[in-house]
Amino acid sequence: MSEMTMTEKILARAAGKRAVEPGDNVWVAADVLMTHDVCGPGTIGIFRREFGAQARVWDRDRVVLIPDHYIFTKDDKAHRNVDILREFAADQSLPHLYDVGTPRYKGVCHIALAEEGHNRPGEVLFGTDSHTCTAGAFNEFATGIGNTDAAFVMGTGKLLLKVPPTMRFVFDGEVPSYILAKDLILQIIGDIGVDGATYRAMEFAGDAVMRLSMEERMTLANMVIEAGGKNGIIAADETTRAYVGARTKKSFDEVTNDPGASFSFERRYDASRLEPVVARPHSPDNRALARELKDVRLTRAYIGSCTGGKLTDFVNAAQVLRGRHVAVDTFLVPSTTEVSTGLRTHTIDGRPLLDIFRDAGCQVSIEASCAACLGGPKDTFGRINGPEVCISTTNRNFPGRMGSKEGQVYLASPYTVAASAVTGRITDPRELLQ
Repeated sequence: MSEMTMTEKILARAAGKRAVEPGDNVWVAADVLMTHDVCGPGTIGIFRREFGAQARVWDRDRVVLIPDHYIFTKDDKAHRNVDILREFAADQSLPHLYDVGTPRYKGVCHIALAEEGHNRPGEVLFGTDSHTCTAGAFNEFATGIGNTDAAFVMGTGKLLLKVPPTMRFVFDGEVPSYILAKDLILQIIGDIGVDGATYRAMEFAGDAVMRLSMEERMTLANMVIEAGGKNGIIAADETTRAYVGARTKKSFDEVTNDPGASFSFERRYDASRLEPVVARPHSPDNRALARELKDVRLTRAYIGSCTGGKLTDFVNAAQVLRGRHVAVDTFLVPSTTEVSTGLRTHTIDGRPLLDIFRDAGCQVSIEASCAACLGGPKDTFGRINGPEVCISTTNRNFPGRMGSKEGQVYLASPYTVAASAVTGRITDPRELLQ
């Protein structure tokens, strides 16, 4: 039997095969299917058209519905999308609808899945969102799919997949105190390009990666798609087990690389030599060092999204912002209601994060959502209108991504965004971190 990578092992198990190789086409059983308010209505429509108006989903407990993108708005069409999810959940008696305006509401789907225990090692997760790959941080195969594929999974519980080859990125040594996971992934994307991992698994390994918190690992896996990757994956360890074990009682089976597993590509980094990185407009691979962009004047800063709106991200931003005041409009949006609570309860030197941010002059949303990360309706919180120059913790900076096509978006870590908010120009966080 051939030696397999983690991704190959998960797909082999899900396909009921002893072994698979890159390029094999296999029918894979899904453990979880997630959809949200943007793609859910389309998926549901195709499901009903193809399987019949009275058809039932293949497994009620494995379908997760999370409205998160266009929810805090007066836009009637956006509201109708959420209504369709509600009606479908009621018709199918689905237990996992995290509905807006209810105590179960969560926020951004990729972080909500993790917090609610839907991310488990060794499993297969499909989602109608390209950043579903975030869950690969949990030692599972997670990838984004289109509405038609999702409708097929909804009806059958399986999907035909081509097994991807694996690219391996190893970070050795100690990560400097001013470097975050966002810097690691922007470094990689700058090296290989936005098409450098097209239909490949991206595995992250090495001492530096395994010392990252679960939330920082999620940032790494989240942006795999920005390099064209099919999925990201990280080995499980005590950090993984502690996070998952606290959120679900379901059993899971971790996977590891076989000793002789082969990779299509491997790159090693000396973590100690990394510097804060920024992606310039209008592409995540348009990389520069933060210190090289000190002449770029900003009109706003944004901290939020599945990539930059987790509690860890806000704690890191607060390390820079406490005792200081922002020089440009600075918007903060928690990714989930759990994070929103954390802004009130988590303290630094006895002060809640929310107080630190408000004292610094930030505009903080208490409502968890995707908000301006995907532009949204005109009344979306933090949406870019006109030729703004924004530095953001989000994951994409294409023209119009955060609203106006005239806007320019620079991507960076919470440290770099917070430091830049204080100075009003793109700033290496080493200038302000003590």
